[in-house]
Amino acid sequence: MTTRRFHQALLILQVLLISGCASHYDVILRNGTIYDGTGAPPYGADIAVKGEKIARIGDLSGAQSETEIDVTGLAVAPGFINMLSWATESLLIDGRSQSDIRQGVTLEVFGEGMSMGPINNPMRQFLLARQGEARFDIPWTTLGEYLEHLESRGVSTNVASFVGATTLRIHEIGYEDRPPTAGELTRMQQLVAQAMEEGALGVGSSLIYAPAFYAETDELVALMTTAAPYGGRYISHMRSEGNQLLESIDELIDIAERSGAPAEIYHLKMSGEPNWHKIGATIDRVEQARARGLDITADMYTYTAGSTGLDAAMPPWVQEGGYQSWVARLKNPMIRARVASEMLTNTDKWENMFFLAGADNMLLVGFRNPDLRKYTGLTLAEVASERNKPAHEVAMDLVIEDGSRVQVVYFMMSEENVARLVALPWVSFGSDAASMATEGVFLNRSTHPRAYGNFARLLGKYVRDEQRLSLEEAIRKLSWLPAKNLKLRGRGRLAEGFFADITVFNPDTIQDHATFDAPHQYATGMIHVLVNGTPVLRDSEHTGATPGQVVRGPGWTGWVD
Repeated sequence: MTTRRFHQALLILQVLLISGCASHYDVILRNGTIYDGTGAPPYGADIAVKGEKIARIGDLSGAQSETEIDVTGLAVAPGFINMLSWATESLLIDGRSQSDIRQGVTLEVFGEGMSMGPINNPMRQFLLARQGEARFDIPWTTLGEYLEHLESRGVSTNVASFVGATTLRIHEIGYEDRPPTAGELTRMQQLVAQAMEEGALGVGSSLIYAPAFYAETDELVALMTTAAPYGGRYISHMRSEGNQLLESIDELIDIAERSGAPAEIYHLKMSGEPNWHKIGATIDRVEQARARGLDITADMYTYTAGSTGLDAAMPPWVQEGGYQSWVARLKNPMIRARVASEMLTNTDKWENMFFLAGADNMLLVGFRNPDLRKYTGLTLAEVASERNKPAHEVAMDLVIEDGSRVQVVYFMMSEENVARLVALPWVSFGSDAASMATEGVFLNRSTHPRAYGNFARLLGKYVRDEQRLSLEEAIRKLSWLPAKNLKLRGRGRLAEGFFADITVFNPDTIQDHATFDAPHQYATGMIHVLVNGTPVLRDSEHTGATPGQVVRGPGWTGWVD
């Protein structure tokens, strides 16, 4: 054979090899019903995965793969985005993200007011000191370093975060009730810029809690004016979800308008029965702003109860200076009497969860002190009866005795309102909870059932059973809607070239099982979950894989276009 013919033959062989490789994939999902995330009607097709990405969607009957998964009769959808996750610490304890993976969550988004960075040495020491049975090292300083630390340890879900306005305030001002000086505000803005360049999604606030409560609107506008040029979003647990709900929406819209940033309302709700009627005005406020061209959205959880601490049942002024200062004031009889009076008074000046819910509707679920865990699952009213003291006094006692704010489930919302909100086209979903497991240290405390059932409950109760919205619309609101809002690259859709974050579930059987009495129960009906192309859930069992990555916002300086 001549040299020329040899090279021709070699070239033909290379072409044949390349052609053959093109039809050989890592994973093929065969015969699925594809819901691509855009809200379009489903269709039948196969999906091929190569590496971390979706390589082909269509008829792949002639293709081969290392892993073949038959998904006949099942819904195949993009991975779900948890818009409000508190898995910041639980993933350090157990990176498998069991309670969320088993519902199809492939991205945990952090940052409701508090973020895991930036921190300074006093903040690091505080985080270390308040750890209980679950302990972890804190080798990071910036938010980006924290996220990279999670990825390096190994997590099953992807992770992303807003930078917390509360965290920025504590970093520069501490827990004082005052505005920042010009220098402090400049440094806070510099920290925002650093976080955005590391990939933060924007700035998150949580304004009912001290010290975030002390921040004025202008301070938040200044932070968002820094974040906006990076493509950042403002996302907020607003100053009120009850008596001042509409005024708080106005503030959020004002921050968006003045900073030029889009904005989102955390866990949209109308708290307290006297405020349930405000749902129409709430929707109108948001939709009027959207009609003016503002990008205003919201997220929610699928329950009539929220969960937070007893700090939300006491006025913010008593908490100035942090937990130790709060406890010292509660031990002062004169101050304690003033706190009691304010807890028992309806007010527009702060979000009084004690008054909005009432002691009969405050379920105690999280104690740091093992001696108090006998009260887990009781209402504050029941503990007050047992102790033969007024409920507001017992609330103050428990904060002192537990060494923490004590975790409480507050029943405050209307089921009719929840059912109406889930169908709004601009609302996505977040658990507002950690991602937990039915084993180990997680069982030392109770929790809100949303930690185990929020997303399955949407697909089972509100889509299948009550038909409040179509399955394709629900999937859009779980995937492409939040991905677009967060300006994520290559996430949120089933499309060639996108990351292979894929869920496979049975729409006829998907179901939440967690209850307020027994919350540590996994949802069922999710069959397979792939994260970045790697099967993490297979035949409804966790594979142990931890392929999760840091998902960064549009301002990240590492993008290569």
